[in-house]
Amino acid sequence: MIERLLERITGAIERALALALIVAVCLNFANVVDRYVLGGSIIGADELQVFVMVWMTFLAAAVVAWRGKHLRMDALVRYVPERFRAALRAAELALLLVLAGLALVLSSQYTWDMFALQQKSNTAGIPMWIPHGAVPLGFGLIALIAAWQARRWIRSGGPAGAVAGKDANEGTRR
Repeated sequence: MIERLLERITGAIERALALALIVAVCLNFANVVDRYVLGGSIIGADELQVFVMVWMTFLAAAVVAWRGKHLRMDALVRYVPERFRAALRAAELALLLVLAGLALVLSSQYTWDMFALQQKSNTAGIPMWIPHGAVPLGFGLIALIAAWQARRWIRSGGPAGAVAGKDANEGTRR
């Protein structure tokens, strides 16, 4: 059930990312036409595009974590005996959970500070807690995914797919 929920969440995020990319490209195109054809500029367009890209980055990181496609330094790992490989995967999962949790806590505090200070962006006047909110949301989702994978690892007693929704070696759904 949790697995299906996470699959639906990441699917919805993927669709939102596609829409966000289309919006950013359209905004960029409109700004270019306004600037070079009409001699004007859409106030805050550049800021808005950067904020959309920030959101895209941190939400996509959660999808990548779920799909098991995040970067790994695994060139030598495949030559290590299986029992050590399982230990390395467990360490990777534990490290991911701890670091994502730490990033979640610290970025949440900073986002709250931006909210409390009512800080706004310079040209678009966007409340700064909105772009900063992408960081704790992204790392929160990554921590949730890592916690789910740790639970699955413990319950199944095995390393396969413990770091992501898909087994990194097979690329298939578990």
